[in-house]
Amino acid sequence: MSDEEHHFESKTDAGASKTYPQQAGTIRKNGYIVIKNRPCKVVEVSTSKTGKHGHAKCHFVGIDIFTAKKLEDIVPSSHNCDVPHVNRTDYQLIDISEDGFVSLLTENGNTKDDLRLPTDDNLLTQIKDGFAEGKDLVVSVMSAMGEEQICALKDIGPK
Repeated sequence: MSDEEHHFESKTDAGASKTYPQQAGTIRKNGYIVIKNRPCKVVEVSTSKTGKHGHAKCHFVGIDIFTAKKLEDIVPSSHNCDVPHVNRTDYQLIDISEDGFVSLLTENGNTKDDLRLPTDDNLLTQIKDGFAEGKDLVVSVMSAMGEEQICALKDIGPK
């Protein structure tokens, strides 16, 4: 046995998977699926009959949960598809900086300062107007596959 110690430098995360496999035939409308390496919400599923070579095919139409782009994919129903781990977390809005970042209060009392304002104009104006009026705002942040974005807003009354 050697006496030297081995040091490993890890340049990746802890290995928690960003997706999990699920059989294509079991994915339903309003579920999530990865299409072209983007997390998508399934808006339409159609299944073709088994053909000459024995595979029924599932045709998925999904909308990217971050960019709202429409993506499509066709997968044999017996094959596995990647399904993203999608989490929604609510944070209280503390501040909006000049450069478009928001400061949020987490459940354990820390601040989270690495999120940009949403690109959706309607949501953006609601957040800015509500913040300017001094309302207590709670934003819902959706995270999947290493990306995070503000996706909804709740008003919990005046400060």
